[in-house]
Amino acid sequence: MAARQQAIPHLAVRGTKGLHVIDGKTNFERPEDVVCDPVQNCRCFKFSKDGCLFAWCNSQSLQVVDLKTSQKLFEIPKQKTSLLSFSSCGNYLCTWEGYYTTPDNPKGFNNLEILRVGDGSTVKSFVQKRQDTWEPQWSNDELLCARCVNNEVHFYENRDFSSVSKKLFQQNVTNFSLAPGPSPYKIAIFVKGTKAAPSFVRLFQYPNLEGRQALANRSFFKADKIEMFWNKKGTCVLVLSSTEVDTTGASYYGEQTLHFISIKGEANLVPFDKKGPVYSVDWNPNSAEFCVIYGYMPAKAKIFNNKCEPIFDFGTGPRNLCFYNSHGSILCLAGFGNLRGVMELWNTKEKKLISKPQASDSTHFEWAPDGLHFVTATTSPRLKIGNGYKIWHYTGNVIHECAYEQGHELYQVDWQPVSDGVYKEFAIISVSKPLNAPAKVEAYRPPSARATGKQGIKLHEDEPAQNAKQAELSGAALKNKKKREAKVKQSEPSHQIPASTQQQQAAGAPMTENEKKIKNLKKKLRQIEELKQKQKEGKTLEKNQLDKIKVEKELVLEIRELELDS
Repeated sequence: MAARQQAIPHLAVRGTKGLHVIDGKTNFERPEDVVCDPVQNCRCFKFSKDGCLFAWCNSQSLQVVDLKTSQKLFEIPKQKTSLLSFSSCGNYLCTWEGYYTTPDNPKGFNNLEILRVGDGSTVKSFVQKRQDTWEPQWSNDELLCARCVNNEVHFYENRDFSSVSKKLFQQNVTNFSLAPGPSPYKIAIFVKGTKAAPSFVRLFQYPNLEGRQALANRSFFKADKIEMFWNKKGTCVLVLSSTEVDTTGASYYGEQTLHFISIKGEANLVPFDKKGPVYSVDWNPNSAEFCVIYGYMPAKAKIFNNKCEPIFDFGTGPRNLCFYNSHGSILCLAGFGNLRGVMELWNTKEKKLISKPQASDSTHFEWAPDGLHFVTATTSPRLKIGNGYKIWHYTGNVIHECAYEQGHELYQVDWQPVSDGVYKEFAIISVSKPLNAPAKVEAYRPPSARATGKQGIKLHEDEPAQNAKQAELSGAALKNKKKREAKVKQSEPSHQIPASTQQQQAAGAPMTENEKKIKNLKKKLRQIEELKQKQKEGKTLEKNQLDKIKVEKELVLEIRELELDS
């Protein structure tokens, strides 16, 4: 195993056994709790962006701890907080709980709060009914904060929440995304279409938020909802549009398309060569390429560049998720959920498979910030039995495992983030034989067919990766050639084509007239053999078929005469 520059980061675990932040400095050989809250009803937790702060709500109070000093910064009574989010620099903590009204308060209450991390005081509070767009978004320097409010996006500047600095108004705007990266800030908004007008995504540069000042625009008719994925530099965004129902009837699960938009004004549809849903999208941290898993199972995985041109094709397989590590040097293609949990870990520079372990029944995957390790977990409510988590090395070794006993459930597992540059890129080890590789499962065959050697019918053929296609095709072609030659040898009469003719055919020389006649006559002899076999099996032949059998001897004599003349 490659040496680590630092210990593995902390791992936060939440379940019916309470909340634990586990120290990874001993490679989890002797786990120690950095934070421990035994309350079973812990509702949520969150690390700050740099991993220095940790907040959680245990259904009784909201607490924030500084992990560097182990000092508790504040604790305030909050029973119903279900979502948490830190600002970019960790100066503010946003909390959200479900909106409701009471007879005493029919207008409801401010269920979204922005708290000052230093003392827990409320800086600003809002009514936020929708959960999917609850979270305020911050620029990397924390000098711009934005939130979506009824056909508008409100902006607050310089940590001043006393008034809205600027508004972006657009009818039917339902979602937005603030790009990462330094000033000038970029914003993408999504406007859901109507029967007469298409949906569209527009990119703006703050504070130029008028329609005619848009950096780029992409419209599409089929979009009930979207997801936006910015690259790390904030120069390009991928927009995954989805419809609830596929009007063509081709898919029960709706229809998805993936669009590429650049702040330079470029907008393209990412081309796919296989029909079906888009399961997963992930940017390489180098911001120059992205991976997509798409198509009906077995799904295809492919890497594209910023011109939407395919760079590498991983072929097809049982996968529905893709994840780059923090350095972009390893890509994991995984099949979780109702798939078998097979993971393919690829060296992205050499385009070679490193290992192929399996984590059955997994519902969660996350790379550790060091890029060497990752965690897989089986969590509730997706699965309520067999809960637990495993920590892996990228070569396929399990270095730590925690299984929950019957009656206990695991809800959430997350790595502690770290700042960029803490972990340096490492040399990737080549594994000659993948560790923990899943055993090959043979298709069921009835007892009567097990000794025959006959292969079962395959529903599909998996396509190999681009770097293995040539070798695999060559091997398959050779195998098929041998099968054809054996079949011809069994069905042909004992006489052979002269050696001189074989040499000419092998060299690719054109066939003579005699050779063409011999070939046609032998074809007729094979047909006669098939008819004679049917006759032996008791099948009744027609008059023209019986006439063909009668001329068999004449055909054999004619072939011999032609061979002598050759």
